[in-house]
Amino acid sequence: MALSTRQELIDYCLRRLGFPVIEINVDEDQISDRIDDALQFWYEYHFDGRQKTFISHQITGDTITLASILANQFIVGDRLTGATSGATTVVKSITGASTFSTEDTKGTFVAGETVTGSISGASASLHTSTPYTAGDMGNKYIPVGDGVLSITRMFNFGGAATNNTRDGQLFDIMYQFRQNDLYNLLGADMTYYTIVQSHLSTLEQLLVNQRQIRFNRKMNRIHVDTDWDKTFNPGDYVVFEAYSVVDPTEFSEVYDDMFLKKYATSLIKRQWGENMKKFGGIQLPGGVTLNGDKIFEEAITEIDQIERDMQLKYELPPTFMVG
Repeated sequence: MALSTRQELIDYCLRRLGFPVIEINVDEDQISDRIDDALQFWYEYHFDGRQKTFISHQITGDTITLASILANQFIVGDRLTGATSGATTVVKSITGASTFSTEDTKGTFVAGETVTGSISGASASLHTSTPYTAGDMGNKYIPVGDGVLSITRMFNFGGAATNNTRDGQLFDIMYQFRQNDLYNLLGADMTYYTIVQSHLSTLEQLLVNQRQIRFNRKMNRIHVDTDWDKTFNPGDYVVFEAYSVVDPTEFSEVYDDMFLKKYATSLIKRQWGENMKKFGGIQLPGGVTLNGDKIFEEAITEIDQIERDMQLKYELPPTFMVG
């Protein structure tokens, strides 16, 4: 019968070790830990443990919160300046009766200080406990979930001869090409279009670099090395190509994987041997002698062979993912 839950995998491993004919001297928490270890190893190295995916994220602006309902006295484009800190930020949108979404924040605002708009001339006091909350624009990074293993690239929206900023898309060569010349393709073959596309692709590779990104899955942050205030607007979407773990709570067939079942069983067996080693040589009634060292050594040999098989049969090439 195919396994479809975590508990079914645990029961399978115990039966493989001899339960209920013999007692398996391993605590439930120890068994749970070994299942976690097996899943982690499976995610890291097995080609079925990860999937290619695309992550879309809407960039958030910083948030300024006032102490009173006075947000409507300010206008979009106002540069707010703190009277005490001297910090500044630009109002991108008014999101509530006392909150703004802002960008281009310089400095650190002080709770309770007065801010003044450069265009409207309005003034108001900031909230006394949470005057400023940094969004993606202020943090200069994009948060991602725990299940992401690798980010391989960020998609560039734009083409050759565009500066790939929030204001440059109108002057994209591809935009102009399609606007002015696309009608000619209706009565002609695709040769001209193919040649132009190839040439534009070459120009893009020479003139427009891919955005440089940095990602460490222990931090769960994607750092985009660019001038954020000149490149993005709050509300813009960015898209990344990534690899993420195959979540067994969503795809229950994970628990029935042949390698995972074998590896989890050996890890529990090793734990069993570790628990029993201190009783080695003790003779029980009936002449039975405990031999935890033997169980432990057998498990170590099995685990070594399984991990070797993983490298030879199931692991993706080391350079398969870059990011």
